[in-house]
Amino acid sequence: MEDAYIINGGKPLKGEIKLSGAKNVAVKALIAALLFEGKVVLHNVPRIRDVYELIDLLKELGAKVEFTEKNTVEIDGSEMDTNKSDFLHASKIRTSFMLFAPLLHKFKEAYIPNPGGCRIGARPIDRIVDGMEELGIEVEYDSSTGYYHAEMKSTPHGSYTFNKTSHTATELLILIAVLSNDRVHIHNAALEPEIDDLIRFLNEAGGKIKRNGSTIDIEGVKELRQEKPYTLGWDRNEAVTYAVLAVITKGEIVISRIEETLIKTFNDLLSKAGGGVEKLPDGRWRYYYKGELKAVDITTSPHPGFMTDWQPPWAVLMTQANGECIIHERVYENRFSYVEELRKMGADIEFTKIPVSNPTEYFFFNFDPAKKYNQAVRIRGPKKLHNAVLSVADLRAGATLAIAALATEGESVLNGTSIMERGYEDFVEKITSLGGTIQKV
Repeated sequence: MEDAYIINGGKPLKGEIKLSGAKNVAVKALIAALLFEGKVVLHNVPRIRDVYELIDLLKELGAKVEFTEKNTVEIDGSEMDTNKSDFLHASKIRTSFMLFAPLLHKFKEAYIPNPGGCRIGARPIDRIVDGMEELGIEVEYDSSTGYYHAEMKSTPHGSYTFNKTSHTATELLILIAVLSNDRVHIHNAALEPEIDDLIRFLNEAGGKIKRNGSTIDIEGVKELRQEKPYTLGWDRNEAVTYAVLAVITKGEIVISRIEETLIKTFNDLLSKAGGGVEKLPDGRWRYYYKGELKAVDITTSPHPGFMTDWQPPWAVLMTQANGECIIHERVYENRFSYVEELRKMGADIEFTKIPVSNPTEYFFFNFDPAKKYNQAVRIRGPKKLHNAVLSVADLRAGATLAIAALATEGESVLNGTSIMERGYEDFVEKITSLGGTIQKV
């Protein structure tokens, strides 16, 4: 199987990129569509590995799913005939846990294995399970099979307050509650705009979901039925990837129209670091190199903070900035798989300790005082990088290493790119259109 890129870097990347639909909306919307009566049509669905894996999983459940155009998917879950998801496919996708919602509503009982995805840290499964149980669903885990078993013996009802916000858990509880015969209230819900995209999708089909800050109120409805196709929003993580590419290769890239609120935190810090950021009159964004960069510290946190997905690309950008930068990761406990790979290229990057008075509260993952964590790195720049043979360990690390190779003179080999292709559509074609030299082998 083709699973590597050969990249000859060192050239300014210039041109325009049409962003793909948001990965973190697409996979949730496909699952949510199983709750609908009749056929559902979704536009702007990215052709990425996570979507293909999920489609295979949904077909195993008996749903009808197919791409009818380049980025249009039709899905009909009315003929689902099993309440147990396939272990192989489900274990590859962390959002597979959200299948509890449609399966419980259809069968009142469901079996889902431990979710997969990139190994960037332990998933907050306890928050998901606690939330389901608080809404009246019984959940138990069988360690001998690796499956969670859930039963819905009464209509979902009541309220749940997250101790720490969880993006996926918030969305799952919304899907469980939307077809309830009662009201459900979710407090300290995650604020990510992808959740609001999912809410719009459900409300256009008859859902009654209202957000007031971090509180989400759901009045259950009898059915969801799509009146017109729904178009997914653009992928802000992809936007950041190409923004960093423009600046670090001393080029100029224009990307699709995307709401400013989605990328404001990133844009503000990129401007502070000396990168060129311009919103064009028609809503597109222009990113460009305008001079020497300066080091800017970042600390990750959920929206509206600096996204955890943005910090790996930020790290490679900071290898070319003047001064010393600290990156402090609060969301996941294993987000620095790219560090050793950047060292291979000559980056001056090392782990460092940042004192935290109350780590249990400070970090968004489930902090274990008995474990040792590496949650911060120090980067000194600028440092001339050289080509290397590199390995991808997770999705955003893959994008980071591709950025580094494209900014570096000489030939680099990037192994394990199928992991990166879980979230990036047509990456080779898009880089080629910008003047980059990249080949999939």
